[in-house]
Amino acid sequence: MALTPSIPEALRWLCQATSDLQAARNDIQHCCPNWVLFKVHQALEKALVAAVLCRGEAFEGHRGLMGMAQRLEAEEPELRGLVLDVQWLCDCGTDGKATQYPSYHPFPMTPSEAFPGVDEEEVLKRAQKVLVTLKDHVGRK
Repeated sequence: MALTPSIPEALRWLCQATSDLQAARNDIQHCCPNWVLFKVHQALEKALVAAVLCRGEAFEGHRGLMGMAQRLEAEEPELRGLVLDVQWLCDCGTDGKATQYPSYHPFPMTPSEAFPGVDEEEVLKRAQKVLVTLKDHVGRK
């Protein structure tokens, strides 16, 4: 389903991104880093979609976090650094699949066991930085 590109629609997506990031924050230090990473992924994805929508472009399909970040940074000079932040988060394990499905890990590992060393606080801090950057970007449109 194609989304209608508009500032109100972008703000709606940013609102949900904020909620998703809060949900991730609620899971910190509760022995489930895979859920923190998954919820951060969801927040980033929605915030990046919002940035696309505020440009007056329809969002018709998933390009992945890096694809959306690269496109936005290339077309919006004030978003310089977005790709580095999103790449850092992806390198930490922010992913919509590997955080949820055992098939993304060697047997017998499960997603709940796959991210023991992740610094959840730092992941949230970096995700919050990206969210603020994208909120400011949408606010300038």
